[in-house]
Amino acid sequence: MKQLIIATHNKNKLNEIKALLDPLGIQCLSLDDINWVDEIEEIGKTFFENAMIKAKTVAKQTGIPTLGDDSGLLVDAFPGLLGVRSKRFSKEATHDANNALLLQMMEDIENRSARFMSDVVLYFPDDSYKEYIGTVEGAIARDYMGENGFGYDPVFIIKETGKRMAELTQKEKNQISHRGRALHKLIEDIQNETIVI
Repeated sequence: MKQLIIATHNKNKLNEIKALLDPLGIQCLSLDDINWVDEIEEIGKTFFENAMIKAKTVAKQTGIPTLGDDSGLLVDAFPGLLGVRSKRFSKEATHDANNALLLQMMEDIENRSARFMSDVVLYFPDDSYKEYIGTVEGAIARDYMGENGFGYDPVFIIKETGKRMAELTQKEKNQISHRGRALHKLIEDIQNETIVI
């Protein structure tokens, strides 16, 4: 079976990616699966830079193709405030604290437009790579809803459906989410043999 390392310790993210790539006969290994203990500093100023840092670092050390992803929330009312700092938005840097701070800051704001963006980099040990970008438009709600997902999913209303991201099943989310959309472009390339893992 073909192997691909997913440069993450995040089990939610790993499960999302595995659900899409497993049917292609690709074994997805997390950093935990390969006993990776070194910290990879995400010092990039863009999603692409951080995805590249993760994918390249792991692929070069392991000799196995590696997928790095950096994703986040972009809020029109606060340009430049979240983005690559989405995970570390609040001082506690937890999902609950991040959501609470965002809702508090947006309490009196009318323009609630926002989007999730994902930049996925597939890096090969020969120093070649492919980049895939996915976005989903929406708005920031005024409360929490939904039991699924993670991060900002309970406060993000998807423009196309009017549902919260956290209301979707794993399968539904993989079809519509920013990461899902980026990965579907990757899957097309694998199926068309534009890239070979």
